[in-house]
Amino acid sequence: MCLAVPMRITAIDGFVATCEASGIEREVNLFMLQGERLGVGDCVLIHVGYAIKKLSEDEARSSWGLFDKIAPSDA
Repeated sequence: MCLAVPMRITAIDGFVATCEASGIEREVNLFMLQGERLGVGDCVLIHVGYAIKKLSEDEARSSWGLFDKIAPSDA
């Protein structure tokens, strides 16, 4: 089974973005989405360090809500 996590882009430098979710920041490779218009504030789905899909804000919030139900951050 594979897992991908939605994250919000906070900075972009070429094909590398800094992304954040639940207070965790990661550097992410954007190469697989080079045909997409991406900017700071956009949400992307991350799998093994690569952004694989641009998400709407609603899609990202829905996923974050499900992750919080599975593994609450205060646990």
